[in-house]
Amino acid sequence: MYIHELKQWPAFTWDEKGLAELLIQLRHLQGRLIGGMESIGFSVREGVILENLTQEVVKSSEIEGEILNPSSVRSSVARRLGIEIAAASKADKNVDGVVEMMLDATQRYDQPLTEERLWKWHQFLFPSRRSGFSKIQVGKWRPGPVEVVSGGIGKEKIHFEAPAANRVNREMQVFLDWFNRDTGIDLVLKAAIAHLWFLTIHPFDDGNGRIGRALADLLLARSENSSRRFYSLSAQIQKERKGYYAILEQTQKGNLDITAWITWFLSCLMRAIEEALLTLDAILQRAQFWETLAGIPLNARQKKILSRLLDGFEGKLTTTKWAKMTKCSQDTAYRDILDLVDRKILVKNPEGGRSTSYSLRQNRGSRGAT
Repeated sequence: MYIHELKQWPAFTWDEKGLAELLIQLRHLQGRLIGGMESIGFSVREGVILENLTQEVVKSSEIEGEILNPSSVRSSVARRLGIEIAAASKADKNVDGVVEMMLDATQRYDQPLTEERLWKWHQFLFPSRRSGFSKIQVGKWRPGPVEVVSGGIGKEKIHFEAPAANRVNREMQVFLDWFNRDTGIDLVLKAAIAHLWFLTIHPFDDGNGRIGRALADLLLARSENSSRRFYSLSAQIQKERKGYYAILEQTQKGNLDITAWITWFLSCLMRAIEEALLTLDAILQRAQFWETLAGIPLNARQKKILSRLLDGFEGKLTTTKWAKMTKCSQDTAYRDILDLVDRKILVKNPEGGRSTSYSLRQNRGSRGAT
């Protein structure tokens, strides 16, 4: 028996006291991230938002096995937000539709959720009215039964069966009423519950996972009272996809106490925010690094390599690599490096001879890239 077949459905319960500490920690991390992002420059912050919205679209689709071109997604997001980027890709109606849905959810987070809005999102996802080679019902609730599966063709795993089609309209009316009402539930908790509840109903022929994650993003934006996305929940879920499907399946076959699901969701969200805080730390270290070099004359080659080192240079920096990367002679590369060593920006690594390599000085605000 699935949870939607239980007599008490959809009267979810959870251990509020048991979750309190986790929720407090998460809210603290949210505050740290938002506060930290406010301290960086507008153009850098704009870049972070662009990257996270891109990741949200790409990874949410990837969870469902659909691979989108990140460059096309980034260009589509940038166009809609009025952000100028280099080498923008041409418009792609399939990519544009997914981006349109995500931006409607995150930029208009304060607007009511209606069945018409959800139908529009569904139309955005399937502009050709097809899922793969199959024609599907688009912009309306599904007309038939549906099973929630994961895995490629021939390796599908059924996680649960959704309610019968004749129940969907009524189920969605109850869900939408709860979603739009001030229930007094913390909005981060509400995001976890909404995602599970929507996925349980599975009201569409296809695209339920992506729409369900968009609903979570909408409520998370509402919880922060901000349309600016500084982290990607879908990117973290994609990393933990196996655990994601496992907890969903476990919850569907349990009772209406969804504490385990909420715990998983909040923990996953915390890891997404922690990842974003590492990015923020790197941004601040980069800013600090260039601030310490203010007034020091550097040529274009030196600026290029220092920037690469800050991004996390793979392998070891040698004179030969410098020459290849900047398209200069070995002698010029050596003079560039020696100048930075004399200025105490680079240091020579312990090994010598032909394997001589260089690193950024740790007190220059670097991450120790070599």
